[in-house]
Amino acid sequence: MDTDPKPTSDATSATESLEEQVIDVLRTVYDPEIPVNVYELGLVYGISVNPGNEVIVRMTLTSPGCPVAGSLPPEVEQKVLSIPGVTSARVDLVWDPPWNPGMMSEVAKLQLGMY
Repeated sequence: MDTDPKPTSDATSATESLEEQVIDVLRTVYDPEIPVNVYELGLVYGISVNPGNEVIVRMTLTSPGCPVAGSLPPEVEQKVLSIPGVTSARVDLVWDPPWNPGMMSEVAKLQLGMY
């Protein structure tokens, strides 16, 4: 019986490493009205890295009428594009499921004194 974990391919490792770098960059983007980054706020629903290192970030905002709707997605795109090796970045802004405070990480809740 083979108990060794299956080795991952170099492509899988590179994609996972790039996803980790994207998450690190997203942790530097803040909603100006809430002193917590967009990743810990739970605004990021998914990150896809396509062949050729094209990155798609699927995210939402705290509400459809959010005052940073015009500025936050382009900021995310620019920060993701700043990662070495990323060839393109796109933000898909979605509203389903609607964001709610329960989507915040434990870190965010602690930062906001919700415990």
